Amino acid sequence: MTPAPVKPLVTINDLDKLDIRVGTITAVADVAKSDKLMKLTVDFGDHTRSILAGIKQERANPAEITGKQALFVVNLPERKMAGELSQGMLFDIGYADGVIPCLAIPESTLPNGTRAG
Repeated sequence: MTPAPVKPLVTINDLDKLDIRVGTITAVADVAKSDKLMKLTVDFGDHTRSILAGIKQERANPAEITGKQALFVVNLPERKMAGELSQGMLFDIGYADGVIPCLAIPESTLPNGTRAG
């Protein structure tokens, strides 16, 4: 893989707008109307959200990520896709570069809802 060029500079204020948090994936379900999407149920400590992620074709068994902690962007507007509501975005690594994506995970277990940054 050849790394992509670095994106244009942003300010620290731009970065501060993103709310990236640790959550534990408690369930992974099929989205019947989609060839790509899976519905993740994610525990953020004080609340649970449904987050759709395009991981159906990236893994032989998408349910294998159940129980894992990962990073999620939680301050995006809710979005309906394939008849399901998504309340955030999985923050994974590799998709934009055309490599098999993997989860962005903390190196040790953290309390759900812990903020990145």
